[in-house]
Amino acid sequence: MKQSTCGLWGALSTVLGSALGLGVALCAPAQAQNTSQSNTQIIKLVVGYAAGGPVDTTARLFAPHLARELGQTVVVENRPGAAGALGGDAVAKSAPNGALLFFSASPTMTITPHLLKAMPFDPIKDLVAVAPIVSYTNVLVVNKDQPLKTVPELVAFAKANPGKVAYGSAGIGASNHLSAELLALRTGTEMTHVPYKGNAPAMTDVIGGQINMMFDIISTARGYVASGRVRAVAVTSRERNASMPEVPTMREAGVPDYDVGGWFGIFGPAKLPPELLGRYNAATVKALASDELKAKLTEQGYDVWSGPPQMLAERTAKELALWGPVTKGIPQQ
Repeated sequence: MKQSTCGLWGALSTVLGSALGLGVALCAPAQAQNTSQSNTQIIKLVVGYAAGGPVDTTARLFAPHLARELGQTVVVENRPGAAGALGGDAVAKSAPNGALLFFSASPTMTITPHLLKAMPFDPIKDLVAVAPIVSYTNVLVVNKDQPLKTVPELVAFAKANPGKVAYGSAGIGASNHLSAELLALRTGTEMTHVPYKGNAPAMTDVIGGQINMMFDIISTARGYVASGRVRAVAVTSRERNASMPEVPTMREAGVPDYDVGGWFGIFGPAKLPPELLGRYNAATVKALASDELKAKLTEQGYDVWSGPPQMLAERTAKELALWGPVTKGIPQQ
């Protein structure tokens, strides 16, 4: 569609998209042809998952604060598929004019490349880190009535009974799946993976005793632990979590070299001009300094993770290398 034939529809879609909190774009191809940015240009945060999930929800919390700092309209556009990779590919192949940015969860950049037979983009070469947003920690929870109540007890039982310990996840390649795979790798044990279509049904089966355990984001697991429906065994971060100070880390529980956490961050196309990259990073740092936004993110169970692009780039590269050996035994999709 040419610019001259879609200006009215583009303006209308922008108004509707802003009002509904949706990234509606009828004239994206025309925008992609423009390689310079003006203050009237709409910035789209592309989310590689469907609306309503944690990545989408966080992006929609963040977007108006970024818009305020930039003085531009910022909308969220959902492009779900291939564990977030379709959204990343759209940004990687977009014009480097700053109109399209990838609001990514860490698994898409660090786990998915090892699990897809045909990853559509290279997370290191085809995208450039713009700014970190938040980080989060997983917690290992177990059925409260089973005798395996600590990490050493789980490990000892798993070694004596290969495959008898069953753990749930949100699906193959999910961060909680890989957290358990890393535990098995670090302890030399064999456990049985039971993938579910989301964390909630997996948690239901931990509570019911159909499976022994699962890793879950602290923000969602906290309520189950507080109500006594499951037992928290260990957190995956290097340090203890402030919301669960009584729960030891994996390292404290006897698992060496175990430090796993997830994050959300913003990436742009590889050739994004340095001046735009710097501008977006500075605006993001200012947005994350907002007490209002920090309170909302903390309420969702996240830790604000703010800093220069290099911080995000280094962590992406480190975790991409970390998950390679862990995923070797998992069939590619």
